[in-house]
Amino acid sequence: MKLTDFIVKEAVIAELKGSTRDQVIRELIDALSSVKAINSADADTIAKAVIDREKHGSTGFGKGVAVPHVKHPAIKKRVGTIGRSSVGVDFAALDQAPVYSVVLLLSPPDSPDGHLHAMENIFRHLQMDTFRRFLRQATTEKQIVDLVDEADQNSIGR
Repeated sequence: MKLTDFIVKEAVIAELKGSTRDQVIRELIDALSSVKAINSADADTIAKAVIDREKHGSTGFGKGVAVPHVKHPAIKKRVGTIGRSSVGVDFAALDQAPVYSVVLLLSPPDSPDGHLHAMENIFRHLQMDTFRRFLRQATTEKQIVDLVDEADQNSIGR
């Protein structure tokens, strides 16, 4: 599975406006809704589910990145997006450091293996210093999308 199999490029945000975890999650969900990757009527319940998931354990795993995710019945096809914050957001990350790069993943509940494979792919890339650094330095949506395309071609961090 590639990042481009589920990252909705049109929903990528190069400079998140939100200053809190919940605002950033909502902003990313709204971006997916605005490009019709998810039904706008379901955006509130999906956002609530992602935020509730965060309350049970932060998805900020350190090194400036977070991967909020949820399996939700309103999701028919696995989708995700990426947001970047130049100022950093408190995600209650394991290392207590601010989060600068957020990868949101939404999956249907009847595809747990696909959700797991997508998460593994996201984490594999986010574990690479080069990928994290380039993601944090990206200032445009195109730069983020190009980075995702390059990562899928295995040319980063090798």
